[in-house]
Amino acid sequence: MNPTYPTGAYPPEAVALQGRGPDGFSGQPGVPTGVQYTTVNIPAEPPKDYIIWSFINSFYGNVFCLGLAAFIFSIKARDRKVVGDHQGAQHYGSTARCLNIWATVLTSIFFYILMLVIILVFGHVISYSYGNLYNNRYNYGK
Repeated sequence: MNPTYPTGAYPPEAVALQGRGPDGFSGQPGVPTGVQYTTVNIPAEPPKDYIIWSFINSFYGNVFCLGLAAFIFSIKARDRKVVGDHQGAQHYGSTARCLNIWATVLTSIFFYILMLVIILVFGHVISYSYGNLYNNRYNYGK
């Protein structure tokens, strides 16, 4: 701690600023400095059409024909993107995305319920057959 400055801070004139000239501006001394701007053109990302996801949903999980509807909207989005209508492509792409989400969720729920029913039925059949086997073996002569 500095005894002259009890807070421990140094006065601003005692610390030289790095990268600054004597007049306080950056650049070479004696040369007038101007404001320089750099423009970077970043091309906008084209809207997504989700055509692969729609293709998979239309052929493997076409619950309530949502996969087919999503595939149609994906093709429309791709057509709009080729024409250059990015706003229309964004609209059709977002509709295809929503339909794909619903088709995926409903297909997943359908398969989970189908697997649960198969497991329960198969388990019931096995337990019933073992129960009959046990009863027939030990109750045969009675």
